Amino acid sequence: MDSQTDPLAQAIGVRVKRERIARGWTLDQLAERSGVSRRMIINVEQAAANPSLETLLRISDALGMGLPALVEPPAAKTVKVTRAGEGATLWRGERGGYGMLMAGTEPPNVVELWEWVLPPGDRHDSDPHAGGTRELLHVTEGSIIVSAGAETYDLVVGDTVSFYADVEHSYDNPHDAQARFVLCAYEPGVGIAHGSETESA
Repeated sequence: MDSQTDPLAQAIGVRVKRERIARGWTLDQLAERSGVSRRMIINVEQAAANPSLETLLRISDALGMGLPALVEPPAAKTVKVTRAGEGATLWRGERGGYGMLMAGTEPPNVVELWEWVLPPGDRHDSDPHAGGTRELLHVTEGSIIVSAGAETYDLVVGDTVSFYADVEHSYDNPHDAQARFVLCAYEPGVGIAHGSETESA
């Protein structure tokens, strides 16, 4: 996304700064807790950077709020409809692919629902997520290769895989046709560790 003009980047920057200040944290403290450099956090808060999906995950985990709440604050309504194309595109591939966050739940047990599209030759490599995170993936178009740790799986339309995502993992389309899949990520205990630290401080 173009961080200079994208309203999503600006909204994320505002939320990161607001949540950091609400916790009484300095930039250095958030950097230490998230493993993201102080300079990158400044750039995110000022919407002057194009942060990777992994960077946003680290920041949201450190703040104890989960990625969905970072992208869009929890709504007061019990039902929220996300229309086609209205999700938050948080990853774009070199060949036009994308990962779009369609919906998510609030912490502490965060569930994320994603739509992914990988044109031929596109690939997404992911760092390990927080401990206990699981992903469930269902292919709806084309075929892909999913790797999780040392395991690799060739998946075609209708195939489903579930795996622990607290290891390095990737989604790859080395084929000649576009691939599309739905992904559900489950991250338990978001914010619990940080809440305990605050209470004991």
